[in-house]
Amino acid sequence: MNIENVRYEINGYRVEVRFYKDVHKILDDAKNKTYAAANNIMTYAYWNVGKRIIEQEQKGESKARYGSYLVKRLSQELSEEYGTGFSVANIRNCRQLYLTFPPKSYGYFVMGKIHWSHLRTIMRLDNEEERNFYLTEVANEYWSVKELERNIKSGYYKRILSASLLYYQVIPCYYQKFLLYFSLV
Repeated sequence: MNIENVRYEINGYRVEVRFYKDVHKILDDAKNKTYAAANNIMTYAYWNVGKRIIEQEQKGESKARYGSYLVKRLSQELSEEYGTGFSVANIRNCRQLYLTFPPKSYGYFVMGKIHWSHLRTIMRLDNEEERNFYLTEVANEYWSVKELERNIKSGYYKRILSASLLYYQVIPCYYQKFLLYFSLV
């Protein structure tokens, strides 16, 4: 007997378990898509906040003028209006997001698929290729933030890079020997 199609009666009404499971799945899928869409929208909103800070405070420069209090004042203003989530550190993260992932960069296009917590961790990396590697891994492998941090600390990118370099250096050598061997036979 297939449990999915079991029917039972409640107060004289026939009910199918499969029907309820289907409706739950529809609603769960919609909820997950809503979270993903909200994350995407908020990530690009944070990026645009960072862009606006650069335009206002920094006049397009990578560093603010000495003594600028715009970030602190903006933090206070947004915290009063929107509540938590707009600390000075988080406003600085918005600015860093804009500087780290310029328009038309790989990171700019991928960042909407990645949670803000992951992006804050990846933004700390200096090497753009390494950042792009971790962006791809997080987007495709669904790493948790702890998993991402552990892989960064353990030098996962460098190990993968050295293994692939070894592969591309050693394998052609053996392939050439293989061809040479069979051409002589």
